[in-house]
Amino acid sequence: MQITVIGTGYVGLVAGACFADSGNHVVCLDVNPAKIETLNQGGIPIYEPGLEEIVRRNKHEGRIVFTTDAQMAIDHGSVIFIAVGTPQDDDGSADLSYVLEAARSIGRLMNGPKIVVDKSTVPVGTADKVAAAIREVTTHKVSVVSNPEFLKEGNAIEDFMSPDRVVIGTADEDARKVMAELYEPFMRTGRRILFMDPRSAEMAKYAANAFLATKVTFMNEMANLCDALGADVDLVRRAVGSDSRIGSAFLFPGIGYGGSCFPKDVSAIRRMGADAGYPLRLLDSVDMVNTDQKSLLVKKVVEFFGEDLSGKRFAIWGLSFKPKTDDMREAPALTIIKALKARGATVAAHDPEAMKEAKRLLGDAVELCDTPEAALKDADALLVCTEWSVYRQPDFETMKSRLKTPTVLDGRNIYDPARMQELGFSYYGVGRGSNLARAS
Repeated sequence: MQITVIGTGYVGLVAGACFADSGNHVVCLDVNPAKIETLNQGGIPIYEPGLEEIVRRNKHEGRIVFTTDAQMAIDHGSVIFIAVGTPQDDDGSADLSYVLEAARSIGRLMNGPKIVVDKSTVPVGTADKVAAAIREVTTHKVSVVSNPEFLKEGNAIEDFMSPDRVVIGTADEDARKVMAELYEPFMRTGRRILFMDPRSAEMAKYAANAFLATKVTFMNEMANLCDALGADVDLVRRAVGSDSRIGSAFLFPGIGYGGSCFPKDVSAIRRMGADAGYPLRLLDSVDMVNTDQKSLLVKKVVEFFGEDLSGKRFAIWGLSFKPKTDDMREAPALTIIKALKARGATVAAHDPEAMKEAKRLLGDAVELCDTPEAALKDADALLVCTEWSVYRQPDFETMKSRLKTPTVLDGRNIYDPARMQELGFSYYGVGRGSNLARAS
C-alpha cells in the first residue's frame, strides 16, 4: 500500500517505520529540513528502543523515504496519516493549528481520492474539522478516519507491531476495508480492530489516558496516606493489584507522571468537559494531585536539610519522565531541579539517554555527569527521579563513600528500605512508612 505520514515526531516516525516494515511503501513528510536531513543520513531524532534498526533497514530496502517535498508526499499516498503535534494551548485545550494546516495542505495538493487519517491525539469533533478544511480547497473525494495511537514510550515498536487493540473511527465502508487491510498484518496474535464512529474513536484515546493517569494518581494518594499512617504502600499495591477487577499495571507510586501524553491529554479532556458544560471534577483533582506529587522529594529535602539549601549539593539520577526514553516533557526532575536551585542548592545529574535534551533544557544550571557515580561526588543526598535499570543495583559502598551524607530519597521505590537501613543509609521512599530525621 502507498502510505504518506505527515510529521516525523514520535508517533509519525514509529508509525511510518512499522508500516514500512510490514511491506508498505511509506513517504514521511516534515517541514523541518534539519530533521529530514538527520533521517536521510541515518540518524534518529528521538530515542526509542528498536526504532533506529527498523528505520535503517527499511530505508536501505527502499520502503521508507523522508522528504520536505509536500507535493511528492501527497501524490504518493493513497492513505495519508496526519501525525503532527497538538500542543497544549493557553486554556488547556489541544492546539489544532498544525493538524488543520496539514489538512489544508492535503486539500490543496491532492491529485485524486484520498483516505486521510488523524493519527495525532485530537479532541472530539476534529475529524469533522479536518474534513471541512480539506473540502474547502478541493473537489476530490476525501474520507477522514480517526485512528488514535496507544503507544507507550520505551515500548512503542512492540505496541505497534502487536497492539492490544486498534481503534478506527469511520462511517465510510470503503475506508473501513482499506484500514482493515492495512492493519491486518499486526492482528495475527488475535488482537482486535475496534470499528466505531470518529467521535467515539477520538474520545477513546482521551478516556484511556485519563483513566491511566487517574490510576497512577490514586496510588500516589494511597502512598502519601501510607506515609502518614506508617503503612507500606508496596504491600498495599500488591494486595490491591491482585484483584482481577483492578490489575497491577500503573499501580506503582512515585513522584508524579509526566511525558507528552498524560499531562496534555488530562488537560485537554478537562477543557472539553468544561466547554460541554460538564466539568470533570475527578480529573481536576487528578491534575492537582499530580502537580503536588512532583514536589514530594523537595518537601522531604526541606524537612531533612531546612528551607535554606545554600551550600548544599544534590545528586539526581534520572531526568527523563520515565525509563527507555529521552523525553523530558513535564518530567518531575525538572520541577525538582527548579525548586532546589531556587533554594540555593547546586545539582549534579545523570541520565542514560536524556543528557542531550537536558543540556538543551537546562543549559549550565545543572552539572551533567557522564556516570551515575560522578553525580554523587560530595552530594549531601541522592534523589532518584527515574527508575532506569542501571540505577537498581549500584555499588552501595561506592555510593556511600561518594556522598557527603549517606542520604537517599527514592522517588521511584527501587530500593528496599530495610536493606538501605542495614547499609547505613538514611532512606526515604514513597509511601514506605519511613520518615527521615532532620540532619544534625
